[in-house]
Amino acid sequence: MTHAIAGLWVATVTPLDADGNVDAAALAAHCAWLDTQGCDGYVLFGTTGEGPSFTADERLAALDGVLRAGVKADRLALGTGAAALPDTIALTRGALARGVVRTLQLAPFFWRDAGEDGIHAAFARTIDAAGDDRLRMFAYNIPQVARPGVPPAVLARLRRDYGAVAAGVKDSSAVFENFRAYRAASPDSTVLVGAETDIARALAEGGAGTICGMANIVPAAVRAMFDQDATAEAAMRAACTGLPDPFLPALKAAIAAATGREAWLRVRAPLTPLTLAAGGPILEAVRGGGARRAA
Repeated sequence: MTHAIAGLWVATVTPLDADGNVDAAALAAHCAWLDTQGCDGYVLFGTTGEGPSFTADERLAALDGVLRAGVKADRLALGTGAAALPDTIALTRGALARGVVRTLQLAPFFWRDAGEDGIHAAFARTIDAAGDDRLRMFAYNIPQVARPGVPPAVLARLRRDYGAVAAGVKDSSAVFENFRAYRAASPDSTVLVGAETDIARALAEGGAGTICGMANIVPAAVRAMFDQDATAEAAMRAACTGLPDPFLPALKAAIAAATGREAWLRVRAPLTPLTLAAGGPILEAVRGGGARRAA
């Protein structure tokens, strides 16, 4: 089976300008730097990219800017998660119109009591509305913030109904039994993990790779997880421990410290930014773990 996403894909952060708008030029430059670090592709506007905080129009405008800057469409996926299904459909169609065929769609959220039929319908209606066999849609399971998540039976049903268009799932639950449940329910689907420390054992059990946030700051340490040795895993656990909650402001503060650009500190409300002074110790702690295999 050819995976639509495989290897090391980065859940990219979203840089903002002084007015709080997406800085597409800085985002493209960040992707270009990640390219030099051996990353395989970039997912824009997932959780690490603050996706639900941006409108469909904002995300598509940023995608236009990144493409104009020279980032190739076949190295990109677009986060299409939105509370309103028509927004997800608009983002999916917009991505396809721009030659970006990979999407990452959140399970329905807010409606915590949605059953399997309703969750399946949300994904199915997006695929039907897109009406494009090029689409490779990944369901996004992150029940910590988007409950109730994606049941394995829904993944299997989507694959039976739509074949390769329903490409697979990204599991960010950080519960490895969920990864195994997806693999068991739909062996032909691509299953990706979000937790960096799960990469090695997921690969050993048929996983295709990762879409993860730590690659924004220690991509070499994440890449080392593909070597499947205990030293790399210990280093990654230490690196992840060095990034405190709340995750996203801390990650952006570490990037600001690494680049010397305070602009990286900016986040969209309701998140609140950290300071550049706070970013230095975070960066040191993250690199202290990741540097053992990042050099």
